Amino acid sequence: MAEKVDRRVRKTKAQLRAGLARLMQKKSIKEITVKELVEEVDINRSTFYLHYTDIYQMLESIEAELMEEITHLVADYPLDPLNNKESSYPFIEQIFTILDHNKDICIALLGKNGDMAFVNRIEKLIADTVLHRLSVRLPKDNRDIEYAYAFCLNGCVGMIKTWLSSENQESTQHMAELTHKLIDNTTHMYLEQALIATP
Repeated sequence: MAEKVDRRVRKTKAQLRAGLARLMQKKSIKEITVKELVEEVDINRSTFYLHYTDIYQMLESIEAELMEEITHLVADYPLDPLNNKESSYPFIEQIFTILDHNKDICIALLGKNGDMAFVNRIEKLIADTVLHRLSVRLPKDNRDIEYAYAFCLNGCVGMIKTWLSSENQESTQHMAELTHKLIDNTTHMYLEQALIATP
């Protein structure tokens, strides 16, 4: 019985989430009401309030779930750009898998009506992890790595937006390979030279 209830809860939340994603592609979160959302997904308002207090709390809950998933992913992989193929490629592939599994809400969050503060938190989480691990292997005054990393990170966000909005979407494996190659070409030679220059 409990399993049946859990399935119903998951189904209802998935409907609400898909409806919110559709609405966020048309308008900002400030303009979306509970009434509009429940009409979009054809459920009762009382059902919405069984799970969430309001639209903002619902979005925060969705973002928290995504953040938790990505935080666990960052913890599971060493993310060492100097050992790129062995560590970075599996991480990149898993990122694209998460994005693919959450495509509708990710399109909304990355779109013009999305929550850039949330996107920035994810970027900071990954950047802090990578830059911290590099800092112990590079000269203390080597600030260029921050610019190189920002260049790669912003390029990746642009690729993700294009990929998610593409009608003929390439596979997660293809995108991971492409992203890995572009990052590797941009950073690997620079990082090796920085290490050689280290006294």
